[in-house]
Amino acid sequence: MGTTSAQKARMLSLSASAKLEAYWAQLRLVHADVFGMKIVKQTTFIAGHRSSDQPVQVEAVLDGPTLLDALDVYLRQKGKGRSKSFEVAARRACGYVIDACSNKPLAAFDRADALLSRNWLVERGLTGSSMTRNFSYVKAVINFAVSELALDVKNPFIGVYHDRQAGVQVRKPIPVKSIRVVQDTCRAIDDDLRHLIALVSDTGMRLGEAAGLALTDFIDLDGPTPHIKLVKHPWRSLKTASSERLVPLAGQSLWAAQRILSTASTSAFAFPRYNVAKTTNTNSASAALNKWLQQHVPDGCTMHSFRHSMRDRLRAVECPSDIVDQIGGWTTAGVGHGYGNGYPLAVLHQWVARSVS
Repeated sequence: MGTTSAQKARMLSLSASAKLEAYWAQLRLVHADVFGMKIVKQTTFIAGHRSSDQPVQVEAVLDGPTLLDALDVYLRQKGKGRSKSFEVAARRACGYVIDACSNKPLAAFDRADALLSRNWLVERGLTGSSMTRNFSYVKAVINFAVSELALDVKNPFIGVYHDRQAGVQVRKPIPVKSIRVVQDTCRAIDDDLRHLIALVSDTGMRLGEAAGLALTDFIDLDGPTPHIKLVKHPWRSLKTASSERLVPLAGQSLWAAQRILSTASTSAFAFPRYNVAKTTNTNSASAALNKWLQQHVPDGCTMHSFRHSMRDRLRAVECPSDIVDQIGGWTTAGVGHGYGNGYPLAVLHQWVARSVS
């Protein structure tokens, strides 16, 4: 294979093997004595249904790595160091295509298959955002396999139209007045569930980020800049690279952090009830907290709405957008924003304290 890397040699050998299989299959077809094999019906795709067109000459047999082979290559290379949810989402997306069209060689997929997959997802009732996410994984898997295996294959799933807004519900921010009511109630009940809600309410952290905190993540709670050092843990990953950050604590989030430490048991977790398995059970936390929260906030608001509200509250005190992004762990566009270490913690804390006062 012309390389000392076993991994690269395996990739090259897979590509060479696929090309040889296609070549031998084509030779077998040319010499096969089968009546009518030279003339077949070409199929077209109209509004989700296949129909016959004019007869055409058979030129080759499509063979090579299948979609599942491509998925295997993708996960072995791109899945390193990624969360379990990354693999689950990629397998689910490719599984949808296989359910709709079968597990065919990549070269055998055409535009009709892509449209059939889209219509299949629509019939299942997936929202526009879910369809976008699934198509993104399928496109990424095929593109990566084509590149890694040196295949001469076009990706028919690129540019497939679908209504991105279909069934999508806009997440509403929680009004400040309602946030105050929720926070007052949390202080009155003063248990671990309410500590988690209060912590999220004045930080804008994602629920999964907060539920998976370790006690050692709370820093300098009695100092001038109390904060959380939000990092990856074996039991809880982070959504993006920018999600790893320092989260200033002020207002009710500082109260919640202090209560978490003062009532901590022998567990190393801030919220032990959601960390009894190998991974943080964010779904369980979401179900329990949203059920309680619905009694105190307008319809359509959830725990994630605190994140939307935090951005609005920072806007209300005229906080610069790049500082807002750093506080919330949002990715800021532009090459320049990748330079340096960002704003000092004291600056971030100043803006958060102003927004929650």
